[in-house]
Amino acid sequence: MIPPARTWRILNLDMGVNEPERVLRERAATAAGVDLERVRGCRIARRSVDARVRGKSRRLRFIVHVDLVVDADYSGVRFDAAVRSGKIVEAPQPGSFLVANPTRGTGRVVVVGSGPAGLYAALVLSLNGVAVDVIDRGAELKERGRDVVRFHRTRTPNPESNLLFGEGGAGTYSDGKLYTRVDDPLEVPCLEELVACGAPPDILFDSRAHIGTDRLHKILPVLRGRMEARGVRFHWNTRLDGLVMDSCNTDDGASVRRVRAVRTSQGEMPCDALWLALGHSARDTVRLLHEQGLQVAAKPFQLGVRIEHPQELITRGRYGDGPDAARLGPASYSLICKAEGKIPASYSFCMCPGGTIVGSINTPGLLCTNGMSNSSHSSPWANAALVTTFGPAEYGAGPFAGVAFQEELERRFFEAGGADYTAPAQGADDFLAGRSTPKPRHSSYTLGTVPGRIDSLLPPLARKAIMRALLEYEHHIPGFRSAAGLLVGLESRSSGPVRMPRDRETALADGFANVYPMGEGAGQAGGIMSAAIDGARCALAYLQRSRRPA
Repeated sequence: MIPPARTWRILNLDMGVNEPERVLRERAATAAGVDLERVRGCRIARRSVDARVRGKSRRLRFIVHVDLVVDADYSGVRFDAAVRSGKIVEAPQPGSFLVANPTRGTGRVVVVGSGPAGLYAALVLSLNGVAVDVIDRGAELKERGRDVVRFHRTRTPNPESNLLFGEGGAGTYSDGKLYTRVDDPLEVPCLEELVACGAPPDILFDSRAHIGTDRLHKILPVLRGRMEARGVRFHWNTRLDGLVMDSCNTDDGASVRRVRAVRTSQGEMPCDALWLALGHSARDTVRLLHEQGLQVAAKPFQLGVRIEHPQELITRGRYGDGPDAARLGPASYSLICKAEGKIPASYSFCMCPGGTIVGSINTPGLLCTNGMSNSSHSSPWANAALVTTFGPAEYGAGPFAGVAFQEELERRFFEAGGADYTAPAQGADDFLAGRSTPKPRHSSYTLGTVPGRIDSLLPPLARKAIMRALLEYEHHIPGFRSAAGLLVGLESRSSGPVRMPRDRETALADGFANVYPMGEGAGQAGGIMSAAIDGARCALAYLQRSRRPA
């Protein structure tokens, strides 16, 4: 009989960038005070790059957390001391998508949106025997790809199928970045599902996990096929146009709305429960639902520009010129500039090494940028969003005041670019000096750039925050604020400007018996992984609920 086991996490081990992974087993056992022959299993739990300069030299290395499996009753002087000191901790248990004796309705449920939140909600529901219909206003991946190509050729956006709407959501044409500041047990099964669909296994432990747009386009159809095999039905080019509702009472006697069916652009569909994974750009749908009683509140959102540099400049600034730099490939960065006085904090977001700037456009007459990169990071350019936070204090009161503010700025940048989705651009040095860049250098932005006074187009608070950021980041990456940096705008959809309030335990929308708002569009997440986790969590809340309205 195999004795019970226990998994311990050894923190912050050094590993040379050229060392083989097999050295970690002995190194972790030594650090934990465990006899090597007593180790039953070993795996990397987390790996990050340490590129800090110490003194006058830079030694690139990995910082690694390693999980060791040993007998549950293992003990020893050095091991016990390591536990007491906190050098090793018990490894957290991963979450599960499966629920024992789940609570289920008798009819089919509807998930609106096929982005990360919608896909993972539908996945978890289907794994537990719930019949699911997923509707999306956009197209399935191949048709969506043709619509995107057509937009770049004609510069006429399809408002339903574009870089924001369609299979996989906005993240399909982003970077496939899977890192998150959310420390949640559900992160593990979310990533494991992607690996099962063809993602590289290192996303399970890489602190800057990245799939790449090209790989995402191969993984999504596999994920869809796995879900269809469990009974999930996908309805493309199907926009949510309204709710059919009645009322009911909760166990404590409160009257709430209950959705019986959804009205769509393809007809009416019965609905036992409804999950709203709308994404951050379905502004028309949010307004429609608000008119039908869904509570919506304004929330702070991020606003700024894309900044682009030669990838070589970023890699040299982060990794130096030593021989180990080539082993790590194109470098990325994550930088923060703290608030000072009345100037708010700012930070980099959605950094795309070896990437491309794209237009995140679904509405005629509005311009917004985003970044993406393929798994090879083969572009000579690196880009990232430089953003600061705007809230109701900056854009006014009302649930849709932030949306109106976004649209005003997106229209301003659209017109400044020539009203054809060409983007205004300005050198970082000229932005700081308050002058136009006569002829912006080459940019990867797919629809082209023209000289533009981004410093004048941005709200003054955003301009000041980004100016401070450029000066601060120059200390981390020499050349960041120079003419080699190009600002391209506008970046306005890093997050959404509205929030749909919901119950903390049940995840139900306020005033509704069977509606679950989730993901970025509900103001409950920010990024691919946090949205996926939120979708899974909302599905689990439904499956684990102990009381249903009468």
